[in-house]
Amino acid sequence: MYLTQGLHRALQQHPGAVATVFGQRRTSFSVLAGRVARLAGALARLGVSGGDRVALLAQNSDRYVEGLLAAWWLGAVACPLNTRWSAPEIAYALNDCGVRALVVDDTFVPLVPGLKTLAPELGPIIHAGEQTTPAGLLAWEDLIADGEPLEDARPCGEILAAILYTGGTTGTPKGVMLSHANFWISSVARMAEVPNPARAATLLVAPLFHVAGLGRVVSQFVTGSTSVLLPAFRPEAVLTTLQDEKVTDVVLVPSMLQMLLDHPSFPSCNLRHLDRIIHGASPISPGLLERAMKALPDCGFQSAYGMTETAATACSNGPYRWRDGISLGPRELAAGRVCYGNEVRVVDADGREVPRNTVGEITIRGANVMQGYWSKPAETRAALRDGWLVTGDGGFMDDAGYVHIVDRVKDMIISGGENVYSAEVEGALSRHPAVAACAVIGIPSAEWGEAVHAIVVLRPGESTSDEVLRAHCRGSLAGYKCPKSIEFQDALPLSPAGKVLKTVLREPFWRGSARQVN
Repeated sequence: MYLTQGLHRALQQHPGAVATVFGQRRTSFSVLAGRVARLAGALARLGVSGGDRVALLAQNSDRYVEGLLAAWWLGAVACPLNTRWSAPEIAYALNDCGVRALVVDDTFVPLVPGLKTLAPELGPIIHAGEQTTPAGLLAWEDLIADGEPLEDARPCGEILAAILYTGGTTGTPKGVMLSHANFWISSVARMAEVPNPARAATLLVAPLFHVAGLGRVVSQFVTGSTSVLLPAFRPEAVLTTLQDEKVTDVVLVPSMLQMLLDHPSFPSCNLRHLDRIIHGASPISPGLLERAMKALPDCGFQSAYGMTETAATACSNGPYRWRDGISLGPRELAAGRVCYGNEVRVVDADGREVPRNTVGEITIRGANVMQGYWSKPAETRAALRDGWLVTGDGGFMDDAGYVHIVDRVKDMIISGGENVYSAEVEGALSRHPAVAACAVIGIPSAEWGEAVHAIVVLRPGESTSDEVLRAHCRGSLAGYKCPKSIEFQDALPLSPAGKVLKTVLREPFWRGSARQVN
């Protein structure tokens, strides 16, 4: 269970097959393995050794993949950094885990002088961009050209593979420690249920600093499949790449899927090769999923539920295809059933398992669950209780073992003494034909304690009113669940992983309050 094993396997079975596609560059597995071995040798010559941390601050690219593999080949720890962070946030992570070397691309070269000041212990900085390497930085291609190939250290099992920082939207970021076994088991367990064909071409557009993107890189090399990479999500480029590269598989968050469907060129794209869309990171609305399935009736839609702390997927659902006459009932819209190698339990506030169909907090146990948070023993103890990961997600398990997510526990609204789960209200709103996206939060109310408030983004060219949307919700929800107020915005604030930042939406309403509940 070491993360370079799949590269060795591909060398034996199809060395000339395409491993990565980035722009006009196509790299075979044999060429990739040689580059990785020489890059690992160059890192070793720079003083990086097993267990040292190598940070990557860059957009998706083939070189990013080479950097990950080289770190693992050497026995080092990869630290993909959030590309949406400010310089102080980046420096926090660099200092927190004592990064030995930093890789940057063209986009982040301007941050280097400031990072050197904010992280004075930072070692060599390597430029992995397309432009001329600035003075003071080391050139990626020069390191590979001059590097002596290094024998693969084959670090395996519980040896640390990556530190992924999470939680920066609500406080000090926490470095999630994931081992080689965590990633390998998560990937293989998922593929045991939903195979990943070896000759498939997967588009990697989810950021590689996010566990969904990084976990997919691992799966690609376990199977020896082709990885097509785009630096960032831009609807036009994604649609063109899906068509021209005959992509068969892609991971998208719901907001990305929404933007593709809304793009003017979507109807004219030839996407008949697209066999599967995996959606995750946040719940998908019933309206969006039905629209997507109708637009791509031959494509399978599979949900993936998990978190950084579970090395990606813990539960999955599907894939479902519209051509098969599927109807979207509660089970098809659920997060799914627990994947191989995992256990899921829904518990009350005291950690006791609750009966089926009873809402509680979801906990997860398995060999894919993180080792803990880097240098944060108290936070680790709070998250890992008696061997179970406490997710902070509220949900229930039905009689057939399907896990249904109803909300983040902290996002539950208590209005007039009744629990209101925002996901349920968002689902109702999303079914209105004028609604493109929505988010529901609780805001202070003198009458109800908390009132249900909705923020709605309309589809291009559509119009409606708050009265119409409230009436629409009353058709499927109890009165106390319907929004008391609705505001319209041009867009919802999103995290780099595509999740709606409800903390940003709440802030104007709770500003100055010592508590975030009422």
